[in-house]
Amino acid sequence: MQVEEFVLGNSWVHRLDPRVKIVVTLVFSVVVALNSHLEVTAISMILPFALIICARLDFGKVMLRLAIVNGFILFLWLFLPFTTPGETVYSIGPLSIQKEGVYQALLITLKSNSIILMVIALLSTSRIFTLVHAMSHLWVPDKLVHLFFFCFRYIHVIHEEYHRLVNAMKMRGFKPKTNMHTYRAYSYLVGMLLIRSFNRSKRILQAMKCRGFKRRFYILHHYEMKRFDYALAGSSLAFSILLMVAR
Repeated sequence: MQVEEFVLGNSWVHRLDPRVKIVVTLVFSVVVALNSHLEVTAISMILPFALIICARLDFGKVMLRLAIVNGFILFLWLFLPFTTPGETVYSIGPLSIQKEGVYQALLITLKSNSIILMVIALLSTSRIFTLVHAMSHLWVPDKLVHLFFFCFRYIHVIHEEYHRLVNAMKMRGFKPKTNMHTYRAYSYLVGMLLIRSFNRSKRILQAMKCRGFKRRFYILHHYEMKRFDYALAGSSLAFSILLMVAR
């Protein structure tokens, strides 16, 4: 599983203080999510696109991430234009496409893409452990920090365990079909994966206690704000305020 695809780089975006990245992304996402105007939402995409260009990210990989997200949004386009009450703009047999439904679907699409682009531009250019460290500096509750840290740390382990179980099923001649045997086999797979994950979590907890873990990660390195950090924080805050005023 390749998660940290965009962390390798030497642009000023990569070198930004991770605390600034988290705060800017959060403020921008809230402002965009609360906006209800199509034109303003389209304008909001300027900032993340500019940051992606400054970070010199692989445009093909960025588009691949967007394609995955828009694959889920596609289901909204299959239902909202036909189910939202409003003015009919086109009819297909018994189905009618409503203007309001198309507007809402387009608005959600632009909002989602704008927020995802900002996440890719800022958060994806920092390592997960760096972001977790920054969350501690931002006074995020320790339980949330630990949950985020362990989810990333062991999602790869669970993924490898899943592949081992699937390979074991294939070696025993399992071929998925549309029948009860296949459904039962997959339910056993999920159950076994949960059991193994639970047993591994207990072993990890015991190992951490043996090493003196007391439910707290001690911060040894402290970040320092630089001029680029202040510049991004100020410009993004001004841009967010303009978006709010333009609503």
